[in-house]
Amino acid sequence: MYGSISPRVLSSPSQIVESTADSWTTLLPASLITAYEGIFGFIIAVILGIAFGIAMFYWRSVHDAAYPLLAIAQTVPLITIAPLFIIWFGFEPIGKVVITAAFAIFPITVQTYRGMMAVPRFYEDVALTCGATPWWTLWHVTLRVAARQIFSGLRISAAYVFSTAATAEYLGARNGLGIWLQAAFNSFRTPLIFSATLVIAVLTAMLLGLISVVERLVIGSSDE
Repeated sequence: MYGSISPRVLSSPSQIVESTADSWTTLLPASLITAYEGIFGFIIAVILGIAFGIAMFYWRSVHDAAYPLLAIAQTVPLITIAPLFIIWFGFEPIGKVVITAAFAIFPITVQTYRGMMAVPRFYEDVALTCGATPWWTLWHVTLRVAARQIFSGLRISAAYVFSTAATAEYLGARNGLGIWLQAAFNSFRTPLIFSATLVIAVLTAMLLGLISVVERLVIGSSDE
């Protein structure tokens, strides 16, 4: 039964490995571009997401204004806004970086805000009573106690930054795994589609692993 399945429908692991090896000279540059877009988009999302989460925690007006906008942004399909980013940024990678950051920021912001809300108030009161400055208390008390929830938001965002970048490329770019997938689809080369999918999975696993290492270092230092 399984032998009757066409390779165009479902490629075998050996076909995927062989196609990946044969096309590595073009797959690698495409992978690097998507990796660049995903990583820098994620970094921007981390910085802005934590900053927005902190702002929402300290200023109710920011929470009331920003939270609905962030929630609405998450419900907008990528295909509906990608053309706007192409108009604004052209086919350059910077547009995909911005799209990736825009779609990755929401989980980080929400988890930062919720993590800070879960910190017992007396933690800050004790630090301030002992002479700590508000900034020292924020970085060394509130954020460290909320670190587990913040890293949870980082992992949620990291899980789809590279797939978001590749999808944005598919809708309009000069190079990248999205263009690679488009070319493989147009030529009915199913093994290459799996090759690109495998690369995205590996990139995502590497980023998640890096986050786990950083989380262990940060939380370990905070427990000492």
